[in-house]
Amino acid sequence: MAPPFTTSAGAFLQSVLHPQGIQAERIWNLWNLTLVLCGAVFFLIVTVFLYVLWRAPRSTATTKADVHNQHSKRVHHIAIAWALGLSAAGLGSLFAVDMLTARQLSQLLPDDALRIDLTGHQWWWQATYLNSAGAPDFIVANELQLPVGRTVLINLRSDDVIHSLWIPALHGKLDLIPGRTATLRLRADAPGSYRGQCAEFCGEQHALMALLAIAKPAEQYEAWAVSQRRPAAPPQTESAKHGLRVFLSNGCASCHTIRGTAAAGTLGPDLTHLAARETLAAGMLPNQRGHLAGWIANARAIKPGVAMPPSTLTPNDLHSLLDFMETLR
Repeated sequence: MAPPFTTSAGAFLQSVLHPQGIQAERIWNLWNLTLVLCGAVFFLIVTVFLYVLWRAPRSTATTKADVHNQHSKRVHHIAIAWALGLSAAGLGSLFAVDMLTARQLSQLLPDDALRIDLTGHQWWWQATYLNSAGAPDFIVANELQLPVGRTVLINLRSDDVIHSLWIPALHGKLDLIPGRTATLRLRADAPGSYRGQCAEFCGEQHALMALLAIAKPAEQYEAWAVSQRRPAAPPQTESAKHGLRVFLSNGCASCHTIRGTAAAGTLGPDLTHLAARETLAAGMLPNQRGHLAGWIANARAIKPGVAMPPSTLTPNDLHSLLDFMETLR
């Protein structure tokens, strides 16, 4: 279920009924064909069933006579043969179209594809953007920024249990299996915010493991990527400077990375540009100061089972930490 808020880019879309990418459109066309064919089969079955009821004999004597009626037997045999033939033809057609669609989905890979390593954790997503040489460029959490009209090649991995990525408006589902790498190819053909979701039960907070995919025109995406490559800007105010000291001295740096500081933890999300993200807690909360304060104070009260422990910060330290984290843009 989608959370009750919209992003700064507008309302997000989470629907297979409104495909916004070439893969999603092909899957939608396959679904429409399947629906029409299965609907036709259902209609024929109901029609034959009603016809049989209408033509059924009304007496035992007539029934016994019909059992020995060779003409009726031939008619029945012909009807069964036609039913089996049509069923086989329908299933064969669906299988052929399904294989053709799968082949088309796997062929979309031009040379200029954007490459991302996406790792599923309990219960959040880590996206590592790769440069042209295939080396890590920058890291974001619980969000994918995509250039409109450009193919994106996403390598899917899991750090713990089986997850499954599903962004309905852009592509179908694909599992993330520990120890294996799956490849998802997609392309957003229209700007917008598209909500994704883990589609494989992965533990207590499975339902609250969302991923926001934001498609932007190429020039806007490039500007965003340039900003993401930069380290965090040094804090300017005394409160923000104190907040950085609080972050480094209270265990936060042992789990989180903030490039440009001494924080280099890898257990939790990279926070270098946290303030530029749309949501907190894997799409559960809007990225606002009050929600961030509650998450820092006691994340487990908001999302039971998460690894992040409650904090014991004083109100002054918490406010300074928030002032610092609001500079991470």
